Order: sequence, then C-alpha cells, then structure tokens
Amino acid sequence: MAVTNFKVIIVGGGPVGLTAAHALHKAGIDFTVLERSNEIAMDVGASIALGSATLRVLHQLGLLDQLWDLGGEIAFQKKFTIDGYNFKSGDWLYVKPNILTRKKVSDIQSGEKKAKVVCDDGSIYEGDLVLGADGVHSQTRKIMRKLALEADPNVNWDPEAPFTATYRCMWASFKRPTAVGDAAETQHKDSSIMYLVGKERGWIFLYEKLPQPTKERTSYTSEDVEAMGNRFAEYPIWDNLKVKDVFPDRMTGGMSDLQEGICNNWGWGRIVLAGDAIHKVCPNAGLGYQTGVQDVVSLVNILRQLVVPSEPSMGLSVSALEAVYKSYQSQRWDPLSHDALISGHVTRIHAWANVWYYLLGRIVLVPHFMDYLMNDWLQAPATSKALAFNFLDAEEPFEGQVPWVHPLKNIY
Repeated sequence: MAVTNFKVIIVGGGPVGLTAAHALHKAGIDFTVLERSNEIAMDVGASIALGSATLRVLHQLGLLDQLWDLGGEIAFQKKFTIDGYNFKSGDWLYVKPNILTRKKVSDIQSGEKKAKVVCDDGSIYEGDLVLGADGVHSQTRKIMRKLALEADPNVNWDPEAPFTATYRCMWASFKRPTAVGDAAETQHKDSSIMYLVGKERGWIFLYEKLPQPTKERTSYTSEDVEAMGNRFAEYPIWDNLKVKDVFPDRMTGGMSDLQEGICNNWGWGRIVLAGDAIHKVCPNAGLGYQTGVQDVVSLVNILRQLVVPSEPSMGLSVSALEAVYKSYQSQRWDPLSHDALISGHVTRIHAWANVWYYLLGRIVLVPHFMDYLMNDWLQAPATSKALAFNFLDAEEPFEGQVPWVHPLKNIY
C-alpha cells in the first residue's frame, strides 16, 4: 500500500518495468504501468541471465524461491569451433491491478507540479514522475528529447538514434535436448552461438556481424529468421548436436540488431529513463537485464529517501527531481561503463573480431586457471559493489570470499 501521494507512471511492461513496479510497491510508492503490447511478459523466445547480484535483489522482493523453481543454474560449459572441436569443457498479485496493457504512449506533458502521459486510445494518466523503461527504441526517450530541445534548442542532447549496432542476433527456444544447466559457446570469425539449457527449454542465440555498423532500426521477417537459421545449420551447439537438429522444432524465436551504447541524458523535467532506454549492451555476457535491475535499485533508493518521509500532500519540484536524476546517473555511470565494456569484449571474443580477440578466445582464456583468475580478480570485485535496496529487510542469500559492499538490511 502506498504511504505517499507521490506517483510514478512506468512506460513499458518488460522485465525492467515490472521490476521497477515491484520495487515501488515495496517502497510504498504508488505507480501505474503502461504496456503497449496485448499482454505482459510476452514469450518471444529469449531468456534472462541472472547473476548473484541480481538474485539477491529479487530475493529482497520475495521472488527468489519462484525463480529457483523456474530456472536452471549453469552447471557445465563447453566451447566449440564450427568444426565441432571442443576446446574447453567445464508477490505479483498485489501489483497486477496497476499494470495496463494495450497502452501505446503518444505524448508526455511535463509540468511544474505533475506529468501527464497520453495514450493513443485517448486515455490520460497523471503522476509526479514518468519512468521510461520501454526498451532500446524508447518512445519515452524520444519524447523527452523533443521536450528538452523545445525548451532549449541549444542544449547538448543525445541524438534521436543514440545507439550503434555492429552485430545482429537470432534466438529460438525448443524442448530441452540435453541436461539442465548445460551451456556452450561456438566461436567463429564474425559469427558465434550461445546455447543454454533450463529446466524445460533450451535456447540458441546466433550472432552475426552486420555488413556495416548502423544506427537505423531494422525489422526482420520470419523469412529472415529462417535464412539465418539455415546459414548456421551446420554449426555445433553441443556434442553430436547442431543448429539444424533443434532449429526446425523451435517453439518461439525472433531476430534483431544488437545496439550498443550509453546515453548521456537520463532525465529531464518529470521524465527519467532506465534499462535499455538509456543503455544497451550485447547479450553475450548476460548483463542486459542485470544492468537494468541496478538502475531500478539506485533510482528507487534515492527516490524513496525523498518522498516517503515527507508529508503525504507534498510532492517533489522539478528541480528536486533533476537532482535525483543527477545522483542516479552518477551512482550508475562507472559500474555501467564497466559492464558495457565487458559485454562488448565478450561479444567480440566470441566472434573473433580481430587477431587479438581470436587469441583471447582460442588460447589465452582457454586454460581452467583463467576462469578462477577472471572470477577472483575481475568479476568478484565488480560484483561485490552491486547495489541492493536499502529499505527492505532480508537475510543474505549469497556469501563468498569477497564481502558485499552494500550488505542487505537484516533485522531478523
């Protein structure tokens, strides 16, 4: 139940938008989610990678046990070249009424006291803050840019298409063909595959370098999906298993370009952005949703400190909100830049983008001791700095050699 009159309108009912909704509910802040699609969490065939930092946040939201029931831990990983050589082995019930579908946003009005979101069906939703979690092609980001430039034509702002795509990806899911937790990479020049297995399904992600980098939005057809699957037909994904053995029996699938980049402008007026709306990474390292979760944690922590202790009738001025955006962006910038750098390197290592990436992928990173070196000296220190909600009580579910910089609040 909301403990303040402050209200957030969330544009986008994807994973980051729904995480924000759950976090705001736990923080006692009212919200409404506007999703343009006909349904929430539509199954388009992709999967979500969850590391320990993200899992502990979802544990704070009371979702961890459900995730254990649905997902599978990566237990055994292999890496292949395309000739098959194996060179390495190893509470939603409470928030649903606030989530509305078939709500395509057409305009946003940012006033001194309130913001209004206008949908193409004529409906209007009023709140104190609009949170754009509507993905890489964010309508919220475009409207925010337009409003900022109208207010000051000389302001330094991100371009309308702020991200660049160098690779594209085709994904598909199918009935699980191997053991739960199996994972594999298939590496080749300018192309690669990731294979993952959950409790019920397996997934393939086929990556291919574009003829040239582009900022333009590309729409792919079912024929394009079929053609890319055929180009990769003979690529191995597991021992005695190739793309052609699973692709024809796919349950779901899709295809898109993989944009990369970080916006410089995260908020304006009564509008702020999160997730893919302000930063986009290639999915090879599995950090896309996880960076969005960290956005949500940072923003909700800062926002709650301002709105929950105040009188119910009090709101936040535009200048106060813009100070929130500044703190939010400052807190997220360095870890986000690190994650974007790692994601870009992993994608290019898998696709042998140049001779140095080839040497890393085929020689330097192959020995098992490199796994421990990378985990202990690179991944663990960065992961330990991950944010957690500073207002939710929970026991720490994961502890290791490197302590968390932001331990969970625990009064039990």
